Amino acid sequence: MTENALAIIRRQFVDRYDDLKARLTQRLGSADLAGDAMQDTWLRLARTESIGVVQNPNSYLFRIAMNVAEDRNRIERRQRLSPVEIESLLELPDPAPTPEQIVLARSELAAFKAIVAELPERRREIFLAARIGNIPRQEIAERLGISRQLVTKELRLALEHCLARYKELKE
Repeated sequence: MTENALAIIRRQFVDRYDDLKARLTQRLGSADLAGDAMQDTWLRLARTESIGVVQNPNSYLFRIAMNVAEDRNRIERRQRLSPVEIESLLELPDPAPTPEQIVLARSELAAFKAIVAELPERRREIFLAARIGNIPRQEIAERLGISRQLVTKELRLALEHCLARYKELKE
């Protein structure tokens, strides 16, 4: 009898879908909410293995759909932010740089470019290849036809120059 009752309820759900949805829409005040509840109701019925005796299948289906809608509302309410939570989010600092920070960064970049431009051509090429291009020293040496030791020396001299000039500009 229990499997027959479940089959009857499922068939009743399909046969009376439009009527049930209309009643649910009227009760909930939203066709979208009613449609979501109807879908979840069908899923609940599909997962159910057996039910007991049902006196009034229409009322039973409507009650399931209302319970599903209430469950959805409960979950939705829990997921909403409280006014205190919203206020705390509004107080978070903006991670975007301020106009002053942008101007300072551009100024420092221009200074860096000027300092690098002061380097002799080969030293500048080695410095940019090693520090900006992340090219291994051995590869730089092969490209320029010089020893790896000379690349290391030129790189050290370039770094010392950049550091000294940067300190001068900061003072």
